[in-house]
Amino acid sequence: MAIIDILLPKMGESVAEATITKLVVDPGASVDADDPIVEIATDKVDSEVPAPEDGILVEWYVAEGDVVQVGAVIARYDVGGEAGASDAVAEAAPTPAPASAAAPMATSETPAAAPSPEVVAAAMAPLDEAPARKGPSGRFYSPLVRSIAEKEGIGMAELESIPGTGSEGRVTKKDMLAHVAARQGGGAAPAPAAPAPVAATPSPVPAASSPAPAPSTPPALASAQVGTSVHGGHDIVEMDRMRKMIADHMVRSVQTSPHVTSFVEADVTNLVQWRNAKKKEFEQKFGEKLTFTPLIAEAIVKAIRDFPGVNASVDGDKILIHKAIHLGMAAALPSGNLIVPVIKHADQYNLQGLARQVNDLAARARAGKLAPDDISGGTYTMSNVGTFGNVMGTPIINQPQVGILALGAIRKRPAVLETPQGDVIAIRHMMFLSHSYDHRVVDGMLGGSFVRRVADYLEGFDVNRPIEG
Repeated sequence: MAIIDILLPKMGESVAEATITKLVVDPGASVDADDPIVEIATDKVDSEVPAPEDGILVEWYVAEGDVVQVGAVIARYDVGGEAGASDAVAEAAPTPAPASAAAPMATSETPAAAPSPEVVAAAMAPLDEAPARKGPSGRFYSPLVRSIAEKEGIGMAELESIPGTGSEGRVTKKDMLAHVAARQGGGAAPAPAAPAPVAATPSPVPAASSPAPAPSTPPALASAQVGTSVHGGHDIVEMDRMRKMIADHMVRSVQTSPHVTSFVEADVTNLVQWRNAKKKEFEQKFGEKLTFTPLIAEAIVKAIRDFPGVNASVDGDKILIHKAIHLGMAAALPSGNLIVPVIKHADQYNLQGLARQVNDLAARARAGKLAPDDISGGTYTMSNVGTFGNVMGTPIINQPQVGILALGAIRKRPAVLETPQGDVIAIRHMMFLSHSYDHRVVDGMLGGSFVRRVADYLEGFDVNRPIEG
């Protein structure tokens, strides 16, 4: 057996810390190699930390809700250990040695007097009340929560009465500190004589410190802390960690890059008709749904090849023109937040490959299964605002990139067509493309020419094009 430290792994170049969202494994439990032991969340993605080898989880150094720096120790792990042996060590470790064992020379000639029953009962009382990993209600208590409880003299019965705001109703450090503050201020109810179900126990914490969401709370805010103002005129919603990071990223982008947006309207009738005619055959042949996203992504990649100056980033007073095209696709999450998975080397895929990449990344984004590498390294980004019925938008650049293209909704409209017999009015499928770019690097000619070229590729789509293999 070998005891090792498990560190919070590096999760991308720009990720420096993560929030512990769930401790999957209890201390003393056996774990197989590569099984998840803890769930974490960063400003970019949620992920899991796997066990390095077969063994047992000895001790957690973190609790749910903690923000931990990359490289910090989060747990101790017994490589190759057995759960039974570990439990015995864990239970024996905190038990203080008897005074006679600590000083054998002083009592070697005189037998130690047996302690009275009253002394034994007094010594055992704190152990009986000390919080365990799981209470009678089945709720899990992290090492940090148990440590605070022991320090403040909070027994299991009182701990069970504390309402938890963590995952699955677990008590967090914040809940404990609020409860301790309420006790010191005289606002906490005395601990009940016997453990009671958590749901039936009245909360000893003031309502302001653990508000319950109103019944009308939108699903996107269900996981956020929602409160009501004193005068009842508005609801107070606390930003979750991801929303705070998105806010900082957007503000920093606007402060860093002078944004300019160019708009182009494209007639995508040929593309729409081809996709509608081929989507069933495409899915039967390749097992992938054919949406408009990979078709438009293909046109964007072609235009980037023609205008590589938009596939760039800024490093001080230097412009880095990237040879690889890593195309980001902004996606909305069920929580209401935004994430940008990246199609790496998008210029190396045919339509079938692009469709597979788009569908895979979108599905894993919705399920919260993206890995850190899936959202890093983008060189240019597209954002489909048409998904929400918007005809156009003015997107904010995803730093350190220098451009982002918003795709508007495709709508049928009357349009003027030039024919050999003269101009006619026809019903066409039209969409707006909005290109926001960093005016420090991309001038109007480059930014406008690029988005115009994307529209040209979309308008020139070949209706007789075969399905690619």
